[in-house]
Amino acid sequence: MYAVITTGGKQYRVSEGDVLRVERLDAEEGTTVDFDQVLLVADGENVRIGRPRVEGARVTGTVRSHGRGKKIEVIKFKRRKHHMKRQGHRQWFTEVEITSIQA
Repeated sequence: MYAVITTGGKQYRVSEGDVLRVERLDAEEGTTVDFDQVLLVADGENVRIGRPRVEGARVTGTVRSHGRGKKIEVIKFKRRKHHMKRQGHRQWFTEVEITSIQA
């Protein structure tokens, strides 16, 4: 059984036991979070597609940790103009383990 959920402006395909990194959530470590924006639920041959969301479906997970991703470097460069700008960015994330999918 798997589901497609939306959180943080992104879509994720999840099943029970998966560990995924999503955009930072306001939840403490060890607490449970519910994702109610479920776009699709599939169980073998039974596939339920929402328009836009599946009614009554919910995915539950537990927060494992918070952290920051790898550093990316943003460079703006204009040739022959003596202009270069460097900037770094590290995105915050929340690591969530999916515990159950209710359809």
